[in-house]
Amino acid sequence: MNRITAEIITIGDEILYGQILDTNAKWMSEALDEIGVRTIRRTTIGDNEVDILKAFEEAEARVDIVLITGGLGPTKDDLTKPCLAKYFKCDMELDASALDDVIRIFESKGRELTDINRLQAVLPTACQKVTNAVGSAPGMWFHHEGTVFVSMPGVPYEMKMMMTNHIIPKLQDTFKMPVIYHKIIKTIGIGESWLADIIDGWAEGLPENMSLAYLPSLSQVKLRITAVGEVKEELIKEVADQVELVKPLISQYIFGYDQDTIESVIGSRLKEEGLTVSTAESCSGGYLAHMITSVPGSSAYFIGSVVSYHNDIKIGQLGVKMSTLTEHGAVSEQTVKEMASSIRQKFNTNIGLATSGVAGPGGGSKEKPVGTVWIAYSDGENCVARKLQLGTERTLNIQLSAIHCLNLMRQQLNAKTEIAI
Repeated sequence: MNRITAEIITIGDEILYGQILDTNAKWMSEALDEIGVRTIRRTTIGDNEVDILKAFEEAEARVDIVLITGGLGPTKDDLTKPCLAKYFKCDMELDASALDDVIRIFESKGRELTDINRLQAVLPTACQKVTNAVGSAPGMWFHHEGTVFVSMPGVPYEMKMMMTNHIIPKLQDTFKMPVIYHKIIKTIGIGESWLADIIDGWAEGLPENMSLAYLPSLSQVKLRITAVGEVKEELIKEVADQVELVKPLISQYIFGYDQDTIESVIGSRLKEEGLTVSTAESCSGGYLAHMITSVPGSSAYFIGSVVSYHNDIKIGQLGVKMSTLTEHGAVSEQTVKEMASSIRQKFNTNIGLATSGVAGPGGGSKEKPVGTVWIAYSDGENCVARKLQLGTERTLNIQLSAIHCLNLMRQQLNAKTEIAI
């Protein structure tokens, strides 16, 4: 089946200046993917006629569908309509249907229609008007030598309604779309290159209609399998078979799929097994508790936290021994183990988690440079600690400390299950 491709062009100086975030392009890419259209390029250009016309020409040469947002206002700096008229070598005329829509919008808001506002209804003669049910700027549909151009307002809710109600159905009528299906395998605790080495043979053996992408993030790597075909149910089965083939190779690193997060997966596991958890945090400053409680229903398993940032709190609230701090320091295996064990006992939970480290940018030493972090897990039977050597960026170190701590809990829960089996 032929691949249908698209390019999204966003027009506006305000986006290039960084004054507005382009959320439209992301939404449109997702909407196109849902109907089997592959977005191969997203372009942002300023309010400049030469650049706009060049972008149109280049897009038409490489894709089947060109979606354009922005530049449809009635003022002189809005260049999209005149540029489209110039590109398609046609005149601009008042469209009666578009004028009726503009009048309706203004009357519904109790506003007077000015001569400038009437210009919204002046459209290139080569286009088909696309109704804007919630705004005054109509969309425009052009079909030129096999390529469809669609111009829409930059206002997100106007664009989304226009895409949903008009553009997507019309694209589906115009093109025979393939089915695009994605499956994401989420891994943690292994780097991208190491992961690639382990699954290289499997990846090389993927069917021709499937592709693999590596999407790294904070201490995690997502494996996205993309399959293209004609019947979605068949693709789902084929991809599921491939997932079963790769799972034995990396099962220790897989924590979830698709929309799963490490905190939601851990939460489901705790709820299923009737376990509770509490946290004692130093360098992570409560971020670990924040991740756990970001999951709806976390009150079923999360009891509470102590942010023991100062040593006095470690001693007074958690019972960490003065001798431990004196001999080993706050950032040490011994201290973090005592923190995890103490918080578990203090809050009477099944599991205690703890973090202590040098988040930075200052406070490090030769023995314990910035980024040195200790994390610990305690369940009454086992108390396990891990040393992390992170970077120098404070916010990143805080986030990574919490993520690694959740992964340590995942590993320990898995180990207990394996022993039980």
